[in-house]
Amino acid sequence: MSDAGTAHADDDRRDRGGVRTALAGLTTRGRSFLAAGIAAAICAYVLGQSDLLRVGLLLAALPLVCATVVFRTRYRVAGSRRLSPARVPAGSEARVHLRMDNVSRLPTGLLMLQDRVPYVLGPRPRFVLDRVEPGGRREVSYRVRSDLRGRYPLGPLQLRLTDPFGMCELTRSFSAHDTLTVIPRVEPLSPLRLSGEAKGYGDGRQRSLALAGEDDVIPRGYRYGDDLRRVHWRSTARYGELMVRREEQPQRARCTVLLDTRALAYRGAGPDSAFEWAVSGAASVLVHMLERGFSVRLLTDTGNSVPGEGGDGFAGASQESADAAGLMMDTLAVIDHSDGAGLSRAYDVLRGGNEGLLVAFLGDLDEAQADVAAKMRQRSGAAVAFVLDSETWVREPGDVPAPASQTDDRLRLLRDAGWTAVPVPRGAGAGLDDLWRRADQERTGAGAAGGTAPGGGWS
Repeated sequence: MSDAGTAHADDDRRDRGGVRTALAGLTTRGRSFLAAGIAAAICAYVLGQSDLLRVGLLLAALPLVCATVVFRTRYRVAGSRRLSPARVPAGSEARVHLRMDNVSRLPTGLLMLQDRVPYVLGPRPRFVLDRVEPGGRREVSYRVRSDLRGRYPLGPLQLRLTDPFGMCELTRSFSAHDTLTVIPRVEPLSPLRLSGEAKGYGDGRQRSLALAGEDDVIPRGYRYGDDLRRVHWRSTARYGELMVRREEQPQRARCTVLLDTRALAYRGAGPDSAFEWAVSGAASVLVHMLERGFSVRLLTDTGNSVPGEGGDGFAGASQESADAAGLMMDTLAVIDHSDGAGLSRAYDVLRGGNEGLLVAFLGDLDEAQADVAAKMRQRSGAAVAFVLDSETWVREPGDVPAPASQTDDRLRLLRDAGWTAVPVPRGAGAGLDDLWRRADQERTGAGAAGGTAPGGGWS
């Protein structure tokens, strides 16, 4: 919930021109009363009628008093906005809750509330609020929806203030903004037997420092929550601070999701384009792997890694890793095409160590980039590539299909290097879960043909 505070945007500028601003907000009724009052005052002066002068002053003072009250009301009306939820998948709706509080001792007149939203989220919402009693509040809400991922600003909230007599109307803007994050669509994936998922064994198995296992000869400093039975008293006496025995246990299996974002690797644009399918596929795999207990990270062709360079660069199961998972989804919400021409930077990151399971979403590959992708398999355990032929995604139904020999050659090169390469067609055949299970079947079939025990999964 973000507090928009009181309506005080551009206060300094408005204070300097306060009289002009208040008079500019007079309605037709207010201007008529003011003109009638001035005319009556002039006539009273010319005719020497004191009673008429009092009437004229009353007519002229009423709109001025109303304008002053409305102008000062900007310090007495508070508003807030709350998004539910603040992060929503593309194509889903979010609800925006607005609340107005009258913090003054006087009732308000008729209020018109308007919130600024980008056009991709829908029409601009407007609400008319009846009189708000002193200390009262009014709550309204509206829905927003976008088929395009991204980060969209909401606000500022605008409020049109009127007095009970309808003499003056002023529009004020609140100062706060909120941001709605539209993340890629996430498709549920079938639970397959993936390599390395059984207690750290299999592809991606690593050894790391933890809280159970065989003792390490080097103790470490005490941390809040450590078992006091693990205190190493000899080291404590030596270093002058509480030390505990450091231990190790198998780390959870790792998974790297590689997303090819090169602009030259994709054709077309929009929510149904090949690039958007690849982004949605990467998000689906990231979420699925986290649910299966993998330590995951997102890697792009530019060599950028999310969660980042801290620690081992992977998101695990702790609260910090949950934040990292949100960071990965926020990154995918705004990711765009890169200007890079190749995958060499991603290869430089992958060849630094054992990355466990590697799942890649690749666009069009020429011969050179197919060779680079093939080399990535040498540094990982199992490797699965979903290869998109963007030409099939922009081809109209009546167009003559292009020869598929080049795409087939790229797939054959990846398979020869040990990849499980799956072509991604356009349309109903591009459901990620179907392709996910197909990749498992092809991998299992290849393993059985090579003498692997049946049911080996992606290992």
